[in-house]
Amino acid sequence: MLSKNQIKFVNSLKQKKYREEHNLFIAEGTKIVPELFVSDIIVKQVYATSEFFRNNKIASTIERFEIKENELERISALMTANEVLAVCETPQHQLKMDSLKDKLTLVLDDIKDPGNLGTIIRIADWFGIENIVCNNDTVNAFNPKVVQATMGSISRIKIYYTDLIDFLKNQESSIKNQVFGALLGGESIYEKTLPLNSFIIIGNESKGISEKLLPFITDKISIPSFSHYKTVSGEAESLNAAVATSIICSEFRRR
Repeated sequence: MLSKNQIKFVNSLKQKKYREEHNLFIAEGTKIVPELFVSDIIVKQVYATSEFFRNNKIASTIERFEIKENELERISALMTANEVLAVCETPQHQLKMDSLKDKLTLVLDDIKDPGNLGTIIRIADWFGIENIVCNNDTVNAFNPKVVQATMGSISRIKIYYTDLIDFLKNQESSIKNQVFGALLGGESIYEKTLPLNSFIIIGNESKGISEKLLPFITDKISIPSFSHYKTVSGEAESLNAAVATSIICSEFRRR
């Protein structure tokens, strides 16, 4: 049976300040948690139903709590609790510019929606992009909604938070990657040369890339619209940030 202190502690990790204070985050579900068991992420505690423990092998180093479904609901961040919740150490990756040399890297400027960030992390995993660099105002990658949207990819991608101006200044004087910015009015991505030793900047869902970052962009790119419905009633204004990221990454890899 869960104690009041356990319930209070696990629920506190839904908030960024407590995740940072304890250097812990939560992950849930029969798809995500088993992937964490075989990843580099350290799982500290598992709260799960008897059925989950019967069907999954848990390392002896992990503290285990068998609980009922109604107890799981009291600590779950999901609309419908799903058999298991894990408390994990937040990975601490140190950003080293040399590790980004000759690689494709996503740079996220002020992504606010947890679902978008989680999907972008999942996209990076699919296209073999190992690193994502975020500005400090981007939603926290270990927010429960982000973790859920990654569907396990959070365990395979290194995510860094930093001041992007300093980061881009540093790269200009060191590895000198090309910097592609996804911008309305940019050159069609289907007509560009797309080297793999590049940074791809994806901007805020509604405002796009911050003006202060524009001087660092070497190549402005866009995804052209082929809509035939340009009428007085309007047309598709823009693509969702995660959808745009997927198309851009696909095109880089296709080349």
